[in-house]
Amino acid sequence: MATLHHSPFCPQSRFIRLVLSEMGMEPTLVEEKPWERRDAFLMLNPAGTTPVLVEQSGLAIPCAGIIAEYLDETRGLGLNGRRLLPETTAERVEVRRLLDWFLVKFDAEVTGYLMLEKISKRFMTSAVGGGPPDMHAIRAARTNVRYHLTYIGYLMGRRRWLSGDHLTYADLAAAAHLSCVDYLGDVPWDEDETAKDWYARVKSRPSFRTLLADRVPGMAPADHYADLDF
Repeated sequence: MATLHHSPFCPQSRFIRLVLSEMGMEPTLVEEKPWERRDAFLMLNPAGTTPVLVEQSGLAIPCAGIIAEYLDETRGLGLNGRRLLPETTAERVEVRRLLDWFLVKFDAEVTGYLMLEKISKRFMTSAVGGGPPDMHAIRAARTNVRYHLTYIGYLMGRRRWLSGDHLTYADLAAAAHLSCVDYLGDVPWDEDETAKDWYARVKSRPSFRTLLADRVPGMAPADHYADLDF
């Protein structure tokens, strides 16, 4: 059985948890607090970031994008019509483009700020960057999420799923990031009904159930967070 080293409100970890569930895999979950920089974890990934997937053979695969590619290479063909990275070159390019959009751009402009300032800093010591949240960073993230939501609405106005006719890595990556922001109540869903309807479809999937059960100690989620009908 594979092991996934993750952090519950790391959006990259959430993406891989969704992927594994969609693939029918149930890994052993090991929660990491990256700021603690455990020696054993650093041996798996010297960068000290989550997620890291460790196969039963001992092979350690770090980083969400690399894990996604690895899983497609090793399990994708066996999924038949449920493959999360399409088969044609053009479709694969579009999925990878959107993966970069959410795993890199969205993270840098929205989730990276909010997860650090509103969640992680609560549990970090001052020596490793803990302390009160930076409200300038939070305001920037709240502003940035609006145009990302508009872009999702734009895509969904022209497609059945974000990258085309089928659910792919792109949908799971976007939904993983939005789920973190949604926990905090910082997604302005009333500004784009098309994006909201798409997210409701994704979060209604069985793979989302464990994510919706996650809780930050001492911080309740937004009232609609686990409501499949919003």
